[in-house]
Amino acid sequence: MSTQLARLPKTIASYLKSINNHDSGTFDALFAEHAIVDDVGREFRGLAAIKAWSDKEIFDAQVTLDVINVAKHGNETVITTKVDGNFDRTGLPDPVIINHHLTVEGDKIVRLMCRLAS
Repeated sequence: MSTQLARLPKTIASYLKSINNHDSGTFDALFAEHAIVDDVGREFRGLAAIKAWSDKEIFDAQVTLDVINVAKHGNETVITTKVDGNFDRTGLPDPVIINHHLTVEGDKIVRLMCRLAS
């Protein structure tokens, strides 16, 4: 993954590294104050809501991401990852493959949408 990270914009690479390094402080700092996260239809607006979501769904669960693909669509970067961690897998496919749709303005994430890959 390190070769793939080297080719990514700094904010996107930091997003992946912060999750894999279980670094919630760096993760939280990547988001703009008005950012929106849409996690499989559940919406979280603003830094406090995003922090509460990521603490529970990413960092408490010790999530790790293995990058499968990166694609750019206009101002959005889509990262396809194999997801692992200590979370309830009931009803989820094996392996769990998630597309992370990130929109960055300046050096901050303004929108993150996570969807199961089809």
